[in-house]
Amino acid sequence: MGKKRIIQKSQEELLKEREKIESKMKKEIKVTTPLRVKEGNIYITSSYNNTLMTLTDPQGNVLTWVSAGSIGFKGTKKATAFAASKVAEAICSAAKKLKIEKIIVFVRGVGSGRESAIRSLASHGLEIVSIKDVTPIPHNGCRPPKVRRA
Repeated sequence: MGKKRIIQKSQEELLKEREKIESKMKKEIKVTTPLRVKEGNIYITSSYNNTLMTLTDPQGNVLTWVSAGSIGFKGTKKATAFAASKVAEAICSAAKKLKIEKIIVFVRGVGSGRESAIRSLASHGLEIVSIKDVTPIPHNGCRPPKVRRA
């Protein structure tokens, strides 16, 4: 058994990676409906693998959506709180383009990006009217397996 080497990225490599992510964030976000609404809903789906955010009008029609994967994060980095805050930043810029000021936030899932996404939404200037947790909870669950025989 030889010595284990820990590979550390240099400062230049870290800067290049950050620039790559920021350049992908600055790309035009597709807006499907050019409606002028003052308020909307944001649905945050935070799983163990990814964070998705969907911006809808009050009726529930999707205006735009962003995920950690679409911004440029890959692999396990998609599930981090940092990726969730970047997703929230991107959805805030889309909301400002659509001139949406007030939002209602619906949070679903158990991932690590839940709180950081909400904090990032609040810090980027959107007025949050309410936050609701809509994570599905089983009432009785699946039928348990039968008892093992000895």
